[in-house]
Amino acid sequence: MSEVALLQIIGLCVVGVGVAILLFIKAQFLRVVGFVVIVLGTFALIALGVPQMPSLPPAEEKFDVASIKTPADMAAIGQKIFFSKGQCALCHSIGPSESARCPDLKGIGAKLTREFIYESLTQPQAYIYLDYRHEGPPKEYPARMPYINKNPIGLSKNEILSVIAFLQQMSGEPITVSPSEIEMPGVPKMAEAAPTTMVQAR
Repeated sequence: MSEVALLQIIGLCVVGVGVAILLFIKAQFLRVVGFVVIVLGTFALIALGVPQMPSLPPAEEKFDVASIKTPADMAAIGQKIFFSKGQCALCHSIGPSESARCPDLKGIGAKLTREFIYESLTQPQAYIYLDYRHEGPPKEYPARMPYINKNPIGLSKNEILSVIAFLQQMSGEPITVSPSEIEMPGVPKMAEAAPTTMVQAR
């Protein structure tokens, strides 16, 4: 039995109790309680009868490392992340928009280096951009840029590099991110060898 069906049965029982109170009990106060119970139970049944749409988080794009062969492959994945898991399009526009709550990203790959873009994503408060779209002195944008590599967004390094590749491609610039920079899952990073010290025998 589903949860909705169980709640509907409980609602019917509640309405039944209210009807029984009205039919068999003469006390004024209890009759008022019975009427209230009937009304509440009826509203509950009506609400449970309305089809419910499950509230689910947006589906995350799977980052298939094996499918990445070219920088264009990275840009394609970055575009999906930009509009889904990365939540970039919630505040940024690609092209002029008066409703944008953060700077316009059209041509950003041609204006900024990949290192600067990476820093802007992982340390967004290092440089604060002002909004010059309106008359009068420039002001801060209404939305504050979150740390994209931390919760609640939490993009991995691979995902951030793919977003940078998308921003560069969107700007008509050569993609400077290489598939060789992608970290393979389950493959430990090569630890830097600790400098060895020579001990001379005396």
